[in-house]
Amino acid sequence: MPELDPVTSAGAHEDLSLLREAAREAGVIALRYFGNNPQVWMKGGTSPVSEADHAADAYLRDALLAARPDYGWLSEETADNPARLSARRTFVVDPIDGTRGFLEGQRTWCVSVAVVEDGHTLCGVLECPAMGETYWALPGEGAFKNGQRIAARKPGQMVEIAGPKPMADLMPAEWRPRLKWAPYSPSLAYRLAMIADGALDATFVKPNAHDWDIAAADLILRESGGQLLDRHGRAPLYAGEVIRHGALVAGSGELLDVMAGLIAELDEP
Repeated sequence: MPELDPVTSAGAHEDLSLLREAAREAGVIALRYFGNNPQVWMKGGTSPVSEADHAADAYLRDALLAARPDYGWLSEETADNPARLSARRTFVVDPIDGTRGFLEGQRTWCVSVAVVEDGHTLCGVLECPAMGETYWALPGEGAFKNGQRIAARKPGQMVEIAGPKPMADLMPAEWRPRLKWAPYSPSLAYRLAMIADGALDATFVKPNAHDWDIAAADLILRESGGQLLDRHGRAPLYAGEVIRHGALVAGSGELLDVMAGLIAELDEP
């Protein structure tokens, strides 16, 4: 990502303060529904959405666009408006990342909010109220969890990987004895935060992740020393016309290189 000029940098700090405050309140709203059997609908017949998602999304949309009316808006729970493509900056939001886990009583869900400019995340926040955790990052300034700087760990003799388990069978033979497969987490953003925090080494990401799943967590991971890469070895771009991504990998070091090589060989549409 290009270095930010002083004007952009100042704006990023102001936007980060805005995102942190809004994400905190959205987390409070979502937490009221957590464990209380909220009403649920199905999107596309397979993906659940709850009244908690809608309530948090409505709050974020009102609060953020009131503060930055010239910004675009891209959210999982709001119909996309192509008018956002003409905005210099865009809010990219998932009011509850990990809705399925949220509805099952799992605590690893989060409010994911980011500001994107020219395809790159300018600031990102993950608010994880059921875990008592808040992550945030700005380009070039590090990644933080509850105010403490965090760093991705270097893969050791044993490595813990998350994602679709069939991918384990594709790992080179010399790596397989070193692998431990992490329990499934419905929140992709939280998985990326775990890598940034040194709690997990890496993850495969199956095709069809959307911008709102990863825009905030991507910056947090990158500022911790990790990377999120596509099958071409490139970092994803966000808030453009195409908001879905193919297979991705996240991690660091030699392990990330090996995993990136595997998804480069996958056949994708």
